[in-house]
This record gives sequence, C-alpha cells and structure tokens, in this order.
Amino acid sequence: MTAVRPRPARGALARGTLARTAPALAALAALVALTSGCQTGGERAAPPAPRTSSPADVCTSLISYWVREALEGSSWAGLDWEQKGLSNEQLGIHDEVLAAARAEERRAGRPAAFALADRESRRRCEAANGATGSSENWRPPSEQRVPTSGYRPSPK
Repeated sequence: MTAVRPRPARGALARGTLARTAPALAALAALVALTSGCQTGGERAAPPAPRTSSPADVCTSLISYWVREALEGSSWAGLDWEQKGLSNEQLGIHDEVLAAARAEERRAGRPAAFALADRESRRRCEAANGATGSSENWRPPSEQRVPTSGYRPSPK
C-alpha cells in the first residue's frame, strides 16, 4: 500500500504561498514604479510635454518615406500625391529627390540612396519651409491640360 499524504488546509497553502512570494511581488512593484516614472509620497510626475513637429519635419518625413517606398518597389509607391498626403510643392520635391536617389542607387547601392533621400528631403523641405504650397489640383487656364480621351469640358 502506498501512503497517502494529508492535504494541507486551504488557508495554510495560501498563507505559505503568499509568504514566499510577497517579497518578490513587493520588489516587482517597486521596479515597475521606478521604471514607469511613478512618484511615491503623494508627489505627481509632470506630464510629458506634447511633441510638436515643424512643417519642415512633416515634409521631410513624408518625402523620405515615399522615396524609400518607391526605391523598394512597394505597391504603395503607386499611390497618387493626394493619397500619399503630399502638397503640390512636396510632390515636386519628391520627384526630384526620387530621381536623385535612383541615380545614387545605381551608382552606390540602396543604402546610399536611402541616405541621400533622407539628406535631400531634409535640405529641400527646410529650404521650402515645409513645402506646404497649394494642395489643390488647381492650375491657371494657361497651364491646364487638355484630356486626351476626346472629352473636353465646355467653357463657361
């Protein structure tokens, strides 16, 4: 016959487990408080300052991102300028930076093309103060293109 070990009472098991894990839980709580910036003693941490981006930062981020997508051959690179969130002025910068990056990729490889795209996007966006000029597809009548499908809008 095998001996049956008596089962400890429910409370005794819980007290024993809690007694063994309480120091570890306290240490874990203190670590979480320290790493999350929580203060003790009733002090409150100041909320972080909101992060703001300049128009040049936004322009650089957009153009650099879309140039990289085009260099990688992403299917998203085929979106039009509105879908990419670019202004007309940013689209002009994008096209110029992409052409330069493609030439750099042929000459020195893709990492060099990415670096050039980041550098040129920053330089050109800062020079244009974010390049936020007209996001509308309006052109003066002298610059309007005539559709090739044979349809011509009637003059008003």
